[in-house]
Formats: sequence, C-alpha cells, structure tokens
Amino acid sequence: MHDHADHSHMTDIEARVRALETVLTEKGYIDPEAVDAIIQTYETEIGPRNGAHVVAKAWSDPAFRSWLEKDATAAIHSLGFMSRQGEHMQAVFNGPGQHHLVVCTLCSCYPWSVLGLPPVWYKSPPFRSRAVIDPGGVLADFGLTLPDGTAITVHDSTAEMRYLVIPERPKGTEGWSEGELAKLVNRDSMIGTALADAP
Repeated sequence: MHDHADHSHMTDIEARVRALETVLTEKGYIDPEAVDAIIQTYETEIGPRNGAHVVAKAWSDPAFRSWLEKDATAAIHSLGFMSRQGEHMQAVFNGPGQHHLVVCTLCSCYPWSVLGLPPVWYKSPPFRSRAVIDPGGVLADFGLTLPDGTAITVHDSTAEMRYLVIPERPKGTEGWSEGELAKLVNRDSMIGTALADAP
C-alpha cells in the first residue's frame, strides 16, 4: 500500500479544514464555487497589498498624502479599496520622534479593506491589554526598538474608526516608483509593530 502522507504538505489545521469543507459540501451546506470566490477575493483584492499601495502613494504623492491626512476614508476609497470594515478610516503618520501603534482593546476591529484579515496575535488578550499599558514593551516583544525619546501613541480601533499607520519612508528610496516602494511595506508596519523594510 502506498502511503500518501509523506507527500502531503498540509498542516493538521489545513487537513481538518479540508475535511470539514468536504463534509459540508457533500451535505449541501456550502457551495464550493462560492468558497473559492471568497478565497480569491481575499487573496487578490483584499489584504495588506492594498494598504501597501496606499502607503507608497502617500510617500510619493504629496497631494494624496495631504488628502489622506484630511479624509483618509475618501482618499483610500479613491483607490478602489472599500469593503466591510473600511468605511471609517484615519491615517496616522510615523515620523522622527513619533510612532503610532494600533490596537482594539474591546475586540478586534481591523481595516479589512486595506489590511485583509487580522493576524491571530492582534486578537489575543495579551496584545490587547499590554498595548495600552506598556506599548514600548509590546514593541520590544516584536523586536522593534525605537530611538530614545520617541513618543508612542496608541490608537484604539472601534467599529466607528479604524486606523492605518503610515510608516516612515525608508532612506535610500529616492526616485523609486510606487510599485517599488509598495514592496517595502509590510502588514505589521501598518499596524505599528514594525517598520517598513529597508531597501
């Protein structure tokens, strides 16, 4: 008998999800095409790459940055990034001596339209409670040490307002295109637990 287990790259969780999907499909509770459409949407249309596009444009287009400062919701929607939980947005800008960190202390409010689904740690009680009490300690846990004297402002997301951190533009990127800049923007830098990648 040939053992296929050695050739499987699925984790235990992935295998359980696949088994559950199979059972629900066979019983007629879900439509596989609808599930595929949802997955495709989150892989290609919703997610951190949208936020990276917003950040890169803010770095390279002063008019867009100004619009983002005044009305982030409208500026972000102008790029076509609008969906559930992206209706009310505020952009906060990191700069010399100033760093922003986003948390949702009550639950897990998160801007899906620009960042996709929230990471597991964002919803965890330790992150939600410590971020407001000891933001520097939380950032240290993520491996981020800021220069002495940097003020950390913590923003508590709610159903009425969600935040997008605009990290500082990395040095050495003068003349880069928006597409090139977007590749330096990672999800965590838009939550405030990391910086943008170095070129």
